Amino acid sequence: MEFLKKEISDWKAIEVDLVDIEEYFKELTEDNEDSVQLIVTEFESVKKRLNEFEKKTFFSGKYDKNNVILEIHAGAGGDDAQDWAEMLLRMYLRFCERQNWKTKILNKTEGGEAGIKSALIEVGGEMVFGNLKSEKGVHRLVRQSPFNSDALRQTSFASVEIWPVLDKNSKIEISASDLRIDTFRSSGAGGQSVNTTDSAVRITHLPTNTVVTCQDERSQLKNKESAMKVLKARLYEYLEQQQKEKEQEIKGEYKSAEWGNQIRSYVFHPYKLVKDHRTNFEVSDVEKVMDGEINDFIEEYLRHYIPSTKSKISNSK
Repeated sequence: MEFLKKEISDWKAIEVDLVDIEEYFKELTEDNEDSVQLIVTEFESVKKRLNEFEKKTFFSGKYDKNNVILEIHAGAGGDDAQDWAEMLLRMYLRFCERQNWKTKILNKTEGGEAGIKSALIEVGGEMVFGNLKSEKGVHRLVRQSPFNSDALRQTSFASVEIWPVLDKNSKIEISASDLRIDTFRSSGAGGQSVNTTDSAVRITHLPTNTVVTCQDERSQLKNKESAMKVLKARLYEYLEQQQKEKEQEIKGEYKSAEWGNQIRSYVFHPYKLVKDHRTNFEVSDVEKVMDGEINDFIEEYLRHYIPSTKSKISNSK
């Protein structure tokens, strides 16, 4: 209910600004350049807010309002793939920072010579799952390898998993007898940051062989709480996938709207381009994207894959 009240309040504020702009036009004369510039500025501001308001109408999914567990895994490719995984981690952290979302690294496994093998982060804020669900899949990098003496062109892959954080009232029940909980000493970069107690926690859900590790906190109890939160999210997806497979057996062959697992390519060489293979949306400013400006990719995905918005957009044209 509070969410709907906020939406109505935001819309009324935009309506007031539109009325103000209309008044500016009435007072405008041909020689008044300051008024023209003021109107242009106000119009751009209201346009931006209208776009943000429209985007909120895209979020009709069951868990779109929920926070998120985001996991990144380096694919095959050694140092290049691990470096690519760390680049993606930075990109998402910068994106979350731009959205004023809170992030917390739950676990991070460092790579051999560079980068990371994997990272697990929790993201909290407004409509986090609704935005980030579009990022699930395989991300492909093409560039001249900094780890090769001949600077040869290298293709690297990293996978991104997205799960909604479930609330305490969710129907996912986990029996203590189904869990194996191991504790160990947290790994780190060394020096003063090394944890000297067995605070890291690894939880294994025996029936599904799902393993979750958390070691960011110095407290074993807090790491266990974080690990249980991640396990709950993963088990939800596991059960959802099982249900989908049963439905597919009944309905017959099912073809996904997405073009395979590789959702996006980031090309640094021989040209610069970031292209989403599901929507065909692309931009040439790779550096901006890697600095967290991925909103346009998210919006294009929502416009293509949210059925209710398709009809609204087509009717408005």
